[in-house]
Amino acid sequence: MRSPLRPRLLAPLLLLPLIAGCFASGGGEASGSGDGGSGGARLRVALAFPPAENLSPYGADATLLSRLGVTEGLTALDANGAAAPALAESWRRENDRTWTFSLREATFQDGSDVTPAAVADSLTRAGAAEPAPAALAGVTLTAEAAGDRVVRVTTAEPDPVLPLRLSSPSLAVLSAKAYGKDGRVDPVGTATGPFELTKVNGAASASLDRFDDYWGGRAQAAGVDARFIADGTARANALRTGELDIAEAVPVAQAATLDKDTRRDTATTRTTSLLLNASSGPFKDAGLRAAARAALDTSVFAKDVYEGHADPGAGIYGPAVSWAEGKRKAPVGRAEAKRPGGASITLATYDNRPELPEVAQVVKDQLEKAGFTVKLTVREYSRLESDALDGKFDAFVLARNTLLDTGDPVGILAADYTCDGGYAIAQLCDKDVDKAVAEAEKTADTEKRRDAAMAAEARILGSDAVVPLVHQRIITGVAASVQGVVLDPYERTLVGTGTRR
Repeated sequence: MRSPLRPRLLAPLLLLPLIAGCFASGGGEASGSGDGGSGGARLRVALAFPPAENLSPYGADATLLSRLGVTEGLTALDANGAAAPALAESWRRENDRTWTFSLREATFQDGSDVTPAAVADSLTRAGAAEPAPAALAGVTLTAEAAGDRVVRVTTAEPDPVLPLRLSSPSLAVLSAKAYGKDGRVDPVGTATGPFELTKVNGAASASLDRFDDYWGGRAQAAGVDARFIADGTARANALRTGELDIAEAVPVAQAATLDKDTRRDTATTRTTSLLLNASSGPFKDAGLRAAARAALDTSVFAKDVYEGHADPGAGIYGPAVSWAEGKRKAPVGRAEAKRPGGASITLATYDNRPELPEVAQVVKDQLEKAGFTVKLTVREYSRLESDALDGKFDAFVLARNTLLDTGDPVGILAADYTCDGGYAIAQLCDKDVDKAVAEAEKTADTEKRRDAAMAAEARILGSDAVVPLVHQRIITGVAASVQGVVLDPYERTLVGTGTRR
């Protein structure tokens, strides 16, 4: 039986299509000029997901911190999905298991210097976290100071994508003051990004001030007043009435109510899928999983539920991963579909992403039409995650960023669909899948790694533990007075140094 694991809403490709801009914390849609004067206005931002783990950097909350410009790691992802400099100016591979990273001059928000020893300590603590961050799933690393501005990172096994892995929001570098004796990690005033977290009001809101000593330049906004608003309609209404400057994940149903110049439609690497519990309940039977997959007409989701703000489900990787379609293989090893015979299943999803309950309702209707008996459960994500990861649902509708965790296309396959995966809602444990993923993990050449990833995808799709439904575009609400919002296809960054009003 799997032990409880925390979620990481994300992982992906070595290269994506060229998209203008860089998505490190200092990047922006339009950086503008000047430093915002002596103060600059504060930004009022609404995020869809409240903190689920007391803003621990090791789980889902890591993305909240990176999107608000609080944290960063040794590397970032550039517009092509390749590793780009962040706290590390450069790096080189010494041998198949060892890399050295040269640090830039930078300061933590508590005033201490970003030193090789501090970076090594931060990475060591992340590696020892329980459960481990998704970016380190299956990876054992050691980090040590190796000179005045150099950190040496060694992995137990060869890791050809380590620079990509270290771009993960869950591997943010924090100062020594962040780490308490009780194992808690406190990002308040201990990170390195352009905005310093100063106050957290539970799951309701947070306050951030500009960090004037940020290595990437002084942010143009004086700070950020963040609110966590799970209800998508409420986020859109607050933007429309002038209470907010930026609202992430505006519901498709609300998009038409916003002025055209206040909404941004961004292609992302997020796929919404139906996950079927392959280890217990009715869907332990591969024939019933095949029946569920065959019952679904996935064409209706992009057209009707997402009203054209999405593309029909094609695989684990969607059209934002430009190379995937040309390499996609037919599913391997599918079982013959059985008659459902009224099999009773529990289907769950969450309402932080407002389209998901409607997607789940359509799934429910289609499965019932095919002969299943379906009970639908909808909750806020934070109230659902532990049950989902414990395998307490038979089916789960999930929106998952396929490139979030590591930037490596193999990352999501290992995290979500292997026996030891850290985000295994589908509870799949298949020796052929594990073998295919392991083969992809050890492949260093970019093109060959992509080929291996697609071969593993074919095995996973053949298990019918996952049915891709739709590939999403994200609608961001941006007040007309705001410039420089970071429209990041990887969904790691939202507010940068150039974001201002």
